[in-house]
Amino acid sequence: MIRSVPRSRLFDWLYLAYLVAFFVYLALPLLVTAVFAFNDAPFPSLPWKGFTLDWYFADGSEGRTGLFHDDGLLTALWVSAKIAFWVTLVSVALGCVNAVLFERVQFRGKEFLYLLMLLPLVIPGVILGVSILVFYSGMANDMSAAWGIELDLFRPGMTLVVMGQVTFIATLSTLVIAARLRKFDPQLEEAALNLGATPLVAWFTVTLPWLLPSIFGAAAMAFLMSFENFNTTVMLTGSDTPLTVALFNRLREGSTPVLNAVALLLMVGSALLALLVMGRSSR
Repeated sequence: MIRSVPRSRLFDWLYLAYLVAFFVYLALPLLVTAVFAFNDAPFPSLPWKGFTLDWYFADGSEGRTGLFHDDGLLTALWVSAKIAFWVTLVSVALGCVNAVLFERVQFRGKEFLYLLMLLPLVIPGVILGVSILVFYSGMANDMSAAWGIELDLFRPGMTLVVMGQVTFIATLSTLVIAARLRKFDPQLEEAALNLGATPLVAWFTVTLPWLLPSIFGAAAMAFLMSFENFNTTVMLTGSDTPLTVALFNRLREGSTPVLNAVALLLMVGSALLALLVMGRSSR
């Protein structure tokens, strides 16, 4: 908007109403979910029965099992955390390498490989998960039938979930880090090289500190995207069930406020992580 252009009072009111409606549309479902995590009722719905913390701390003695005493959900939470950690580590490492490759190196077929890297972003998560499952499970079955070699690494389980999520999260990490690297002045590295630094030393002392805000941002994004992913994960999971799949299985049996308690915990954790990254990036 050009501030010098006159605007009518009607336009201002309509614009304000739009902003209010937009943010209510975004926040109201989250607010309702959070409120019913404290409802003293067996189902997360009206009427309001009173405030309670049972859905967090109940030990099962009164027919209720809170989140912090629910071994199934806690185990699923820990599995998701482990998956998100490895996905973040691998995706950010690949993102750094890919960013340097596409921003600094000139080679034949660069544009084609760049488009190939973006391909997982436009493929539906379910299709991506099914494709990975069929390919690697088929490879494991063929190796077992032909040579008797058991490749459990390529069968449904935590490792395959990590590999499946990395296929598209690494692409997003690459885009975030490459956008920061694109603004870097190469003359700073050249100055370090002229002062006697090796290319490796120049990377770690000049380029890497410049990229740190984008690396932290990419890491936070990768962790959260891995933690909440369902479409690809549900196709690749084995006996170790991640949180999203565990919640889906619980919902099929019937919703209880303990699921709201999990949702509120994740919302608070995501908000704290976002604030941490924003504070780190603003320094």
